[in-house]
Amino acid sequence: MTITGTILRTAIRMAVGAMLAGGLAASAPAVATEDTATRAAFTAGPLTAAPGTMVSGFLDIAEGVDTGTKVPVTIAHGAKPGPVLALIAGTHGYEYAPVIALHRVRRALDPSLLSGTVIMVHVANMPSFMERTVYRGPVDGKNLNRVYPGRADGTVSDRIAHAITAYVIAPADYVLDLHAGDGNEALRPYIYMPVTGDKAMDRAIRDMALAFGLDHIVIDDQRDMSARPTRYTDQTALVMGKPAITTETGQLGSVVEDWVGPAERGVWNILRHFSMIPGTATPVENPVWLTGYRVVTSPADGVFIPAVRDGYAVAAGGRLGVLQNLFGEPVATIRAPFDGIVNYVVATPPVRRGEPLAMVSRRADPPD
Repeated sequence: MTITGTILRTAIRMAVGAMLAGGLAASAPAVATEDTATRAAFTAGPLTAAPGTMVSGFLDIAEGVDTGTKVPVTIAHGAKPGPVLALIAGTHGYEYAPVIALHRVRRALDPSLLSGTVIMVHVANMPSFMERTVYRGPVDGKNLNRVYPGRADGTVSDRIAHAITAYVIAPADYVLDLHAGDGNEALRPYIYMPVTGDKAMDRAIRDMALAFGLDHIVIDDQRDMSARPTRYTDQTALVMGKPAITTETGQLGSVVEDWVGPAERGVWNILRHFSMIPGTATPVENPVWLTGYRVVTSPADGVFIPAVRDGYAVAAGGRLGVLQNLFGEPVATIRAPFDGIVNYVVATPPVRRGEPLAMVSRRADPPD
């Protein structure tokens, strides 16, 4: 059956309309099947790309209760039909490795050889990116990855999330939320693989996680698929019926090849996995499976001195580090909650009460 551009745009408007009405309705991922002769242009917000072309520009986040901003986006609309893949980087502005990885992908991706469409959000959180802030935006103090699906009448983080939900996540069939250790975090690369309880969806998510190619995969079975608001980028996609994973491929603001390379290779692997470009994906073999992750937070403001590094194995009660006051006096010993692997640890001294100090996950058997 041929799906015309009009029908596609109508379907997108219906999905966005349900989302804005408070529904975030779930539906099975749909792949366009129109032939090349009738293939329509692809539109996301103010950007429109003809088949076989690439267009870059901005989603304009207008001023509201606070200042506005712009979100840099590229659409690569393939000459041939295929799925719509959303790639979102820069949700946290100090997580640079995925931002640079998408720059490389944009330069090398040839839309004349592409089947389907790629929507690249180069920097989701421009206020944080330009001000080099960790976790939270400098304008409203909000964590962009905690306010989805956003609000058109909210603060700037809410409005960014609202625009990305409407113009990037809603028209996508699959979503990659590309992260790194924030500017204060030493992190060993890994993937969050959500578990939704829907067998077909979970198979698609697992296939994406393996195809991306990182050798540590966290089985994220702590999801509440009924929770509203959805809060997270990937959760928003999942509730709308779109398989999604979150990747972590860098640390401490570094853009060395060790961190940018895995993000870039992962994107190319996903494109091959969905047969959007020629070639075969090289999925990871025998990854380390992790589960039951716990983020250990700081009991007070102070100075954190870590005793472990990212990737270390720790025993239950093992020392993760020492929290000191501003005079260098010990305040608390921070200990591991169970036997496990350190996914990341805060590697810069200043911490505030309630902020993460480390994430620890248990080893797990491969999922069925």
